[in-house]
Formats: sequence, C-alpha cells, structure tokens
Amino acid sequence: MDAKETESFREFVRNRSESLRSLAYVTCGDWQTAEDAVSGTLARLYLRWGKVASPEAYSRTMVVRAAIGEKRRPWRRERSAGDSLPDVAEPDHTGKIDERMRLHAALGHVPKRQRAVLVLRFLEGLSVEETAEVLGCRPGTVKSQCARGLNTLRTVLAADDITLQADEGSDHVLSHSGRVEVGAGHGTGIAHDN
Repeated sequence: MDAKETESFREFVRNRSESLRSLAYVTCGDWQTAEDAVSGTLARLYLRWGKVASPEAYSRTMVVRAAIGEKRRPWRRERSAGDSLPDVAEPDHTGKIDERMRLHAALGHVPKRQRAVLVLRFLEGLSVEETAEVLGCRPGTVKSQCARGLNTLRTVLAADDITLQADEGSDHVLSHSGRVEVGAGHGTGIAHDN
C-alpha cells in the first residue's frame, strides 16, 4: 500500500471503528468479543484495502460474521468461576440508557442469527436484500428470521413486563397482544396496545 491508501484506511478506521464495535456488540452481546471481531475484520480489510469496492459494506459484513463466529470458538466456551455469580441490574434513572439496557437484555434471548437480522435491518437500517447479502443468505430467509426474531423479542418483552417509553412522560407496558415497532436508527421499540 502506498501512503495515500494507508491514510485513507486510517481515516476509515477513525470514522467507522466505533460504529463497527457497536454493531458487533449488539450482535454478540460481549464487548471483548466485539473488540476481537472488529480487530480481525480491520486486519483483513487492511490487507484487501485496494481491492475492496465498498469498504463499509465489506467491514459490516465481516464484523457481523466474525461476531457470530467468535462465540463458536472453543476458548469462548470456557467459563471462569466468576461467571456463575449473578449480575445485579441496577435501574438507571436517565431513562434512555435504561430503555437500551432493557432492549439489549431482551435481544440476548433472541437466537444469534435472528438477532443479527434484527440489528442489521433496524439498527443499521439495511434493506432485506442488503441484509441477505451481508449474511450470505436469501431475502426470504431474512424475512422469516426477522419475523421470528421480532416474535421472540415481543414474547420476551411481554414476559418480563418491560416498560418502553415512547416519549418523555408517556409509558406503555407491552402486553402479549402488543406490538413492538423498531425503526431504522432507533435503539428502543414503542409498544402499542391493540
């Protein structure tokens, strides 16, 4: 790589590394695994920098695949004795952070592949076709995984009786007949009673 390509790669890393790390974290649920996924992806991207037509799409695809794949590695299955201690969740009074924590906890109950579809479709704002390309599957698979993932998310949120806030001061409690709407770029869902 010449100096110009090296500088463009560095600029890409400065601009996209945090969003890639967030994408990996939401996909796998662990900051260390997310860091590993992003580091490995950026290392592979560096080697292919001049050959990749769309570095953003390539990096997003590779981060999601790496985040899913990292959990399959044998050393990731080993647990320390400290993992058996229960985590105590403290409520956060800032509202938005609390909502994100609830939604993240609910996403942890959604299977990895469905979670990846939900993250790419609603957090990253990708179309069905773009999501299918990133995950290496057909658009029909993305649609079915999305529907199943949303159904699982609804069930988990309803079972936990998680309160979602649409606007400041207006709380909605999701019931089994409720529906979660997740829009592109939004970190929380809005519950509507039918």
